[in-house]
Amino acid sequence: MTEKKLSIFERYLTVWVLLCIAVGITLGKLAPQFAATLNDFSIYQVSIPIAVCLFFMMYPIMVKIDFSQVIKSAKTPKPVILTLVINWAIKPFTMFGIAYFFLGYLFKDLLPGTEILANGEEVELWRSYIAGTILLGIAPCTAMVLMWSYLAKGNDGLTLVMVAINSLLMLLFYGPLGSLLLNVNSMPVPWQTMLLSVSIYVALPLVAGYFSRKWILKYKGMTWFNEQFLQWLNPVSITALLITLVLLFSFKGEVIINNPLTILWIAIPLFIQTLFIFSIGYFIFARWLKLSYKDAAPAALIGASNHFEVAIATAVIIFGLSSGAALATVVGVLIEVPLMLMLVALCKRTRYLFDYEQAELEEK
Repeated sequence: MTEKKLSIFERYLTVWVLLCIAVGITLGKLAPQFAATLNDFSIYQVSIPIAVCLFFMMYPIMVKIDFSQVIKSAKTPKPVILTLVINWAIKPFTMFGIAYFFLGYLFKDLLPGTEILANGEEVELWRSYIAGTILLGIAPCTAMVLMWSYLAKGNDGLTLVMVAINSLLMLLFYGPLGSLLLNVNSMPVPWQTMLLSVSIYVALPLVAGYFSRKWILKYKGMTWFNEQFLQWLNPVSITALLITLVLLFSFKGEVIINNPLTILWIAIPLFIQTLFIFSIGYFIFARWLKLSYKDAAPAALIGASNHFEVAIATAVIIFGLSSGAALATVVGVLIEVPLMLMLVALCKRTRYLFDYEQAELEEK
């Protein structure tokens, strides 16, 4: 069996994001009209160049979904149910509560100012940052969680199924949950734009991924798909993400230079949320359900991980490329890789907790 390895993009994603921040800020200083011109080339507030980048962020993720495996999940329902409960019944609301406490109360005076959103409304920056964290909190697990599961020596097949099911449920739950929590945060939520964002950045790549995968497997076979097509496609998603980040930071460079601690204030609630969700999933619910380590580790990692591609895409289309919400979603990207690698190491060190037979013998 060929050993999986993180690509250079995935292994050093945080470094690449930092480089994009530097390039974006420099671009914003040297050519301030460049990104603005691209963003103005739009239809119904949807920037065409950004839409292309965001589609190619999502398509490589969706084409990997094997729909035939979703049906087989009935054989191992407990870890699947655990990820569904955490991702859709717990995580969105704890993210809102934690973000509101830190950004809307504790750090509120450190995040002064207002901004004009894509629809022309003026809102306080701290509300916009909370909106970005909300969009992260309701976007479950990027496809990179497949690698986190592999590194943690989890059940790869079950991980793929859980990622696929949660990705499909985004079509049903992402819009309503986002609208509910954003309204509580007193942020304007254009329903048409929210539905359009889910359609363009989830449904369209999902449909394209399904049919192209079906065609490739029919005419080229699974071996070519895995060893040739995916090898070429894997860097595309992250490359598109990085291009989007350069454009985003070309807008927000001035804010970051004037308020360098803004990134830190946003990162703190995201960090706490990730550790909290992982802990209740791994140390409490997984052990209560008596899951094996191979099922418990990926289930907890799926709960802790955020689908930052969807979050960024939604923030950009609803609030604008230059919005604080978009910036907050990028902070999620910034901390995702090092934090998830830390949790993978924690899983491997604590796998003994799921040796229930040994634990029962020790109790006797």
